Amino acid sequence: MNLLPWKSMLRRFAHEHGFIDPLALLARMQQFAQPSEVQHPIELLRAGAAMHGRGLLNARIIQHNLDWLWPYWVQRQFDPADPAFVPRAFSLTHINLTHRNWTALGLADLDSFPIVDPAGLVTPLWDGWSIDAWIGDDAGHWLCAARDIGCTEQHIHVDGTLAVETRVAGDGLALSAWVEACIDDSGQPVLDLHYRAHSETPGRFAVSLRPFNPEGVALLHTIAIDDARRGWTIDDTTQMALSVRPEQHLLSRYADGDVFLRLDEASADEHRVHCPAGMASAAALYELAPAEEREIHVTMPFAGPAPRATALPAWPQALAGTCELELPDARYQALFDAARYTLPLLAPRDAYPGPYTYKRFWFRDAAYLVEGLLALGMHERASRALASFPARQKANGYFHSQDGEWDSNGEALWTLARVHAHTARRPDAQTVSMARRGAEWILKRLTPDDGHSPHAGLMPAGFSAEHLGPNDYYYWDDFWSVAGLESAAELLDAAGETRLARRYAQAARALRAVIDRSIAATRARLRRDAIPAAPYRRMDAGAVGNLCAAHPLQLLAPDDPRLTDTVEYLLNHHLVDGGFFQDMIHSGINAYLTLHLAQALLRAGDPRQGELVECVARLASPTGQWPEAIHPRTGGGCMGDGQHGWAASEWVLMLRNWLVREDNARLIVASGLPPRWLHGETTTRARRLRNRHGEISLTIDGDAAGPRVRWDASWHAPPAEVVIDAPGYVPERIESTRGECRLRRVQRA
Repeated sequence: MNLLPWKSMLRRFAHEHGFIDPLALLARMQQFAQPSEVQHPIELLRAGAAMHGRGLLNARIIQHNLDWLWPYWVQRQFDPADPAFVPRAFSLTHINLTHRNWTALGLADLDSFPIVDPAGLVTPLWDGWSIDAWIGDDAGHWLCAARDIGCTEQHIHVDGTLAVETRVAGDGLALSAWVEACIDDSGQPVLDLHYRAHSETPGRFAVSLRPFNPEGVALLHTIAIDDARRGWTIDDTTQMALSVRPEQHLLSRYADGDVFLRLDEASADEHRVHCPAGMASAAALYELAPAEEREIHVTMPFAGPAPRATALPAWPQALAGTCELELPDARYQALFDAARYTLPLLAPRDAYPGPYTYKRFWFRDAAYLVEGLLALGMHERASRALASFPARQKANGYFHSQDGEWDSNGEALWTLARVHAHTARRPDAQTVSMARRGAEWILKRLTPDDGHSPHAGLMPAGFSAEHLGPNDYYYWDDFWSVAGLESAAELLDAAGETRLARRYAQAARALRAVIDRSIAATRARLRRDAIPAAPYRRMDAGAVGNLCAAHPLQLLAPDDPRLTDTVEYLLNHHLVDGGFFQDMIHSGINAYLTLHLAQALLRAGDPRQGELVECVARLASPTGQWPEAIHPRTGGGCMGDGQHGWAASEWVLMLRNWLVREDNARLIVASGLPPRWLHGETTTRARRLRNRHGEISLTIDGDAAGPRVRWDASWHAPPAEVVIDAPGYVPERIESTRGECRLRRVQRA
């Protein structure tokens, strides 16, 4: 009995006010997906509502105040002469769809990530207001990085520190901003913005508080100047200090316009401004003498308390003893160095896919992020990322990061097993319990196997990895479930629970057989070997999810026709500018999915993998980061977080696999290296490369007569075989843990 007839009430309200019946619309939308117990993940709806809520504010404010100095993405997306221009017409919300790019800063173990946009706009607090700086001459011309894009350059510094430097210069004006996290004299983390300003003629330099960030409007209600006029208090909570007292302070409310429009006004005798609209802005102005440089530091504490344990480690301490690479290609080296900082930065405790939009936990992303940490030898940090797993596992065994994810148990169990294999630790009682309950949940979730339908015996329909499409019986879920069952068997066997280990290993084999049967049915229907995203789907971009069976799970052999035809389909139909273009949701070039394609080709010995890797390197931002999806026209981010941790992890894993990759119980050395690294006078060095068998260091000296390979390994679980298999050279099997050999070129007939 329906005691609360809310559906009737909702329909009646909609009809009375001239709206479409929302329940009828929802029912019609569900006709385009397979029936599922979770139609729409509430977590994603909540996140989407928050984003579009800001988009409504943006639509209400930005287009009616285009004389403001808005951030970089607005300057371009709202300019009809720019390739990034997006018409606004019927758009209810205005969202950054063209330049979702930023770079996170911070310290290892600190769960707080200030971000810097491509023009140096600094957002110190998560989802908050920002700090910007400009330089001007005495004629009233102001040089601003957000607006004067052609005069701006940006770099990341990862040589013992993590800092972003932005420079803007032109017409005798030059301004640089160096932003990094530091530890102050009291041991507390602070954000330090170090500005250097130079003008050939008399000029001025401004530091400004801005009521927006790289997503759009970020309400700022109150700004107060301290008594010494060397700092601001923002919204009565956050303190920001200026190292030098400015010659002038300006404050502005929304009704008065942007403070940028008032830089030539005389200072009012104001020490505090309150803007009911939440669009307060401020500027501290400094005089510049001709041909002299002036330096200003702006400092503020990080959000939230520092960890209670020992003092925060400096970056050299946090990275000590981890993997290091020396590569012949400067771009690849810089991208690896940046990723080597990104992964520990985003894993202070939980492993986050990103510092801003995606500063939340998913088992899906965590699996790849933890794998990257393990490849770098950051075992303690990888183990720490597992600490939240027990609390996220429900009583019924479900590993929950959001409702309706049928892949999460497989990912959680696989991640647990990978950490166990890398660390060679015996699984403790809690891990054994998680593995058993997690595996049982998978077995209970499988659909009844009546053998009469293509989805019989598979995981239920769900939204899975949300970029695959509407709810369906995704093979992605099934492949991960097989990996989860096999991982549970591995963990339980290591703990001495042999009976249960055999049960789950047998269940994994049975699920493999069910998947094979289902794929055989799709093969008959589609008349090709390629695997669609789900049994009832045609081939589309969602088929990229099936590549997990190649990387990282290795469930299908490299030459399996089902895998190779899937790869060929994706290469022939879904590449844009050399990278994989995900049509659904992302609607952009995806760096980590492009690297999944490259990994599948690498396992098959296909040299086209190098072209995909080169594309990903080309798409990186000047600070060595990738957004989740990349706009094919602007090269900027068009989806997700502007600094995607999964992409950084895939770059690490790609280079690690180029040098040493696991092939089930074998290790293959140097199979992905570009020919130019082997033929010329080059040297490639890898220190402390990690895999499930242990650690290996390599030196590969390129030589026209044949590269010389030296190795030094330490195994806790010796591989069945180690083979040096550089492209174009005769494979060499190595038996010792230390040695060297010169490779012989393959003789062509």
